[in-house]
Amino acid sequence: MTQATSPLALTFPGQGSQAVGMGLALAEQFKVARAVFDEVDEALSQKLSQLIFEGPEGDLTLTANAQPALMAVSMAVMRVLETETGFSLAKHARYVAGHSLGEYSALAAAGSFTLADTARLLRIRGNAMQKAVAPGEGAMAALLGLDFEAAAAVAAEAAQGDVCQAANDNGGGQVVISGTKAAIDRAVEIAKAKGARRALLLSVSAPFHCALMAPAAEAMREALASVDIKAPAVPLFANVHAAAVSDPQAIRDGLVAQVTGTVRWRESIASMAGEGVTAFAEIGAGKVLSGLVKRIADTAEGFSIGSPDDIAAQRARLGV
Repeated sequence: MTQATSPLALTFPGQGSQAVGMGLALAEQFKVARAVFDEVDEALSQKLSQLIFEGPEGDLTLTANAQPALMAVSMAVMRVLETETGFSLAKHARYVAGHSLGEYSALAAAGSFTLADTARLLRIRGNAMQKAVAPGEGAMAALLGLDFEAAAAVAAEAAQGDVCQAANDNGGGQVVISGTKAAIDRAVEIAKAKGARRALLLSVSAPFHCALMAPAAEAMREALASVDIKAPAVPLFANVHAAAVSDPQAIRDGLVAQVTGTVRWRESIASMAGEGVTAFAEIGAGKVLSGLVKRIADTAEGFSIGSPDDIAAQRARLGV
């Protein structure tokens, strides 16, 4: 099978990559892209597309909006790739992977979820994550210049009975920690003392991917139980396992576990590269994930596809 030997994997961005105006050029040029935004609007009973295209930025950044919005842009790119270039996941890619909410985008792209179900799940996820912890009680911080083991040790030392854990292992010496505000404040100081190049609090609305998100994990367990999940066209490299999964129940369990678990992005990219993937195409808004590729796997390249110009420029790299 072509998919077994393809050197390409598709990656899908997470929260923080959103920007007002993302996807607008696609919607203006391609009917299939416009149809994606229309379907998401209908599924959510909200003109989310207007918020995506026009702002205001503060509303777009809200977790409950940013998550389905980023997915919508990724899916608009996918639909244009499929209809305009003949791109097929099963033929042209080996894996899909997504960073946190991007895992839902990856599964929608691979046919495991319908577009409408994905939008509704991400709205539930965004609301549940926002409500899980009262404002001001949690925090996240980026530790730069420490490897994962060192960052995890910092978090463990800082916990002192509170929640403090590694949330995102992004690679290239960038680890994000999450937990109660007091513990994260302690961790920032400990990290500096242990040689971190930088340790800084992040401007986030909640402490994602830590034990404080347990209520949100239960909300997603309930929501996912009633949604049909099909086997993906190509395997998903799951956040919580840093390994390929195709079984629908394993996918469902992983999506619940990732709410409180670490996003093992560094291991995922390194493992895919170790299995022969040499190109990682970031599908959707921003260039965060493609920028991380070289810092994780020096034998691979990362590139982003989020606009009509990107699609035209990157066709050869996609094998179409």
